[in-house]
Amino acid sequence: MKILNIVGARPNFMKMAPIVEALDQYPDRFTHLLVHTGQHYDARMSQAFFEDLGMPRPDINLEVGSGSHAEQTARIMMAFEKVCLEQRPDLVIVVGDVNSTIACTLTAKKLGIAVAHVEAGLRSRDMNMPEEINRLCTDVLCDLLFTTDKFANENLLAEGVAPEKIHFVGNVMIDTLLKHRELAAGLPLLDELGLAPRSYALMTLHRPANVDDRETFKAILEALHEIARQIPIIFPIHPRTRKMAGQFGLGHFFNEGDKVEGLWLSEPLGYLEFLHLNMNARMVLTDSGGLQEETTVLGVPCLTLRPNTERPITCTQGTNQLVGNDREKILDAANKVLANDMPKGRIPEKWDGKAAKRIAEILAKYQEGEV
Repeated sequence: MKILNIVGARPNFMKMAPIVEALDQYPDRFTHLLVHTGQHYDARMSQAFFEDLGMPRPDINLEVGSGSHAEQTARIMMAFEKVCLEQRPDLVIVVGDVNSTIACTLTAKKLGIAVAHVEAGLRSRDMNMPEEINRLCTDVLCDLLFTTDKFANENLLAEGVAPEKIHFVGNVMIDTLLKHRELAAGLPLLDELGLAPRSYALMTLHRPANVDDRETFKAILEALHEIARQIPIIFPIHPRTRKMAGQFGLGHFFNEGDKVEGLWLSEPLGYLEFLHLNMNARMVLTDSGGLQEETTVLGVPCLTLRPNTERPITCTQGTNQLVGNDREKILDAANKVLANDMPKGRIPEKWDGKAAKRIAEILAKYQEGEV
């Protein structure tokens, strides 16, 4: 069976790496190519991620670049259609919820090619999130739906998806974390920064709902500076966040190179460097999806600066708490963490490092017509 594995944005790399490795265990069953759409393309960061994750270089790079949602999705579809017609795959595997996910799904299905979606069934119920639209449309079309938890299964069944299409396999992002945990732990990054474990917080912020409105963005930054008076906050700043801070005249919140304010800015980090900081943090403040899962497995308190999450299991079983983007709610939650007033979480079922292995086993059965 010939498979095309699709990656488009950095979070996709962490999800696809263990799948590529698992498919390699079936050389007589599968031939597979890695297709990078180029949706996110930063030469330095892309190289760092491929090296950190031990992934092969992409066999095909569509190099679509950035653009509006419509422009980017259309360019991916046009370029990927040519790849499908040339390669004639039996199956396309997509991961996550980015524009590449839905674009390649649509293209493949219109050509009569089967599609498998890894991380299917996640729902935030927030149609203002482009990712939610991508998830819903992708799952309707796919032939195989690989889920991370029972909530995702329930969502798909409630939407009328045939039960035989749904396969609860666990979380491939956690496969990657567990594989690289020891290597990341051995990095000298904390020593270089002069920090001890649990003596700092870690921050990521990039979603339009948080950074595209000046007053919302300002309130978050004010909360961060209050927290930073008690504990340093390491903030690998997203290019979008930096750009919006400049546009809104909020650059004074970022004193680069000046640790006095307690907010330590850095450029985006490689996977291993970020994992090293994540596993040693006192807490993580984020609006990312994947970080909610990683902190749950690492046992690190996570404050999610969103009113909703497509990963509710990180709240019901893990260490995640939704605090929105209200200044006082952020401060109150952070103070509770600093006072050790947070319940301990547990690791969800099948988040055990074997999700990709389960996917490959199901695909082998699918090839034989048993699934």
